[in-house]
Amino acid sequence: MKPYSGLFSQNEAFFSFFRIIYITPLDRWAWIWTTVGKRLVKNESDIRKGIKMPNDYDVLGVVLKNYGFTRMNVKCQDGETRICRIRGKMKKRNWVREGDVVLVSPWDFQSDEKGDIIFRYTSNQANWLESKGYLTLE
Repeated sequence: MKPYSGLFSQNEAFFSFFRIIYITPLDRWAWIWTTVGKRLVKNESDIRKGIKMPNDYDVLGVVLKNYGFTRMNVKCQDGETRICRIRGKMKKRNWVREGDVVLVSPWDFQSDEKGDIIFRYTSNQANWLESKGYLTLE
């Protein structure tokens, strides 16, 4: 028998996606709702909603090789090949693979050799950038 079967009989289908965790700090009960299973995939139909456009200092590029430890070899549009690292905010949120289109921010020093990956574009976003003329692949 489910622990919430008497409480949520009408909304049982909705609440079956959640599980309840009991935590007892200082003998007080707290309820935490967490989702069970995989996250739902976001709809990529409106690609311009979350897209980050390159500014004057940023460069678009394609990942050539993954060196590990968040370091990658990226072929940028300005003709340079940079060793880029994934910035800390993106490390565990986005997975960057070889062949992905990324937005690179060159460092202030060694700007033609190193940079930071600050955004990864989905395939639909990369196609949109290519159709609008922002991305030219050689």
